Amino acid sequence: MEVTITAENFENLKNGNQPLVVDFWATWCGPCRMVGPVISELAEEYDGRITVGKCDVEENEDLALEFGVRNIPTIVFIKGGQVVDKIVGAQPKAKIQEKFESLL
Repeated sequence: MEVTITAENFENLKNGNQPLVVDFWATWCGPCRMVGPVISELAEEYDGRITVGKCDVEENEDLALEFGVRNIPTIVFIKGGQVVDKIVGAQPKAKIQEKFESLL
């Protein structure tokens, strides 16, 4: 299951018991629409082991700036409250899933 990430809930999710994957996206972004369903599939596959959230850069500019998001989609992988990996741009499911596995 995916959660919507906002400035209000981000700190709790980042410091939660599970690793966190954040998909920075926007409604007008074509590549984001290609990656979105892949992220949703992986969110279901890793439910209970990894928290997966989507963060709209239009609504959460501060979070996007905090993570240096200049291009979208950007997927950030957080473990133990620290960024451990990042993917920029549309990538195949296998590559994204590899990063999910490395969080476990």
